[in-house]
Amino acid sequence: MYEPCNLSEGFVRVVDIFDEVSDDLRAERTTKFLRRYGSLMLLAAGLVLLGVAGYQGYIYWQAKQNQQAAAGYLAITTKIDQAGSTLTDAERASDAAGLVNFAAHAPAGYATLARLRAAALFADAGQLDKADAQWDAVSSNGQAGPLMRDLATLLWAQHALGIAPDATVLAKLSPLMVPANPWHALAQETAALADIKSGDINGAKMLLNGIVTDNTAPAGVRDRADGLLAQLNG
Repeated sequence: MYEPCNLSEGFVRVVDIFDEVSDDLRAERTTKFLRRYGSLMLLAAGLVLLGVAGYQGYIYWQAKQNQQAAAGYLAITTKIDQAGSTLTDAERASDAAGLVNFAAHAPAGYATLARLRAAALFADAGQLDKADAQWDAVSSNGQAGPLMRDLATLLWAQHALGIAPDATVLAKLSPLMVPANPWHALAQETAALADIKSGDINGAKMLLNGIVTDNTAPAGVRDRADGLLAQLNG
């Protein structure tokens, strides 16, 4: 006997069939995809893991390098500090050469510190040509950072007064004398001394007045500028 068809049940069955077919198609496509690209996916995942491991290894290696550099720098400079004023010029030059050798293999930060310390020792030993080479190595090194590069230029200028042409010294100092530069007060002081040496008293007074009225300048620099102004004004 014919039984009436339940439309809702029939619709559900049709939907289930379509779902099963869709699932089968997805499974088949997934299988084909994995067969074709599975090895590449595994390779990519492996490369990612190797990259992460390599980066972590580099961070660890860099930390070890910095620790070794710190220990090496302290070992050299502690001996120099302990000797203090008892060092002879020959010993200063020898210690400076040791710092230069250290800088050649040290990380950028410690290499910069070592070169600046070596330059000071060479200068104290009267070997200004070797000191100049170290200041130049720092001021021209992009890895040293602007603060240290400018400091190297300032130190060179301070020692070059009376040796290098005044115009050369002032040209080197000019970029450092802008108010935004951390070394601007010391650069202006050095420029004022260069002006005094060349006979430009008015230029020196203008620079020194600028230092005296500059609240951002170190107190010691302002005091020296005030004293120089008093001498120039008679």
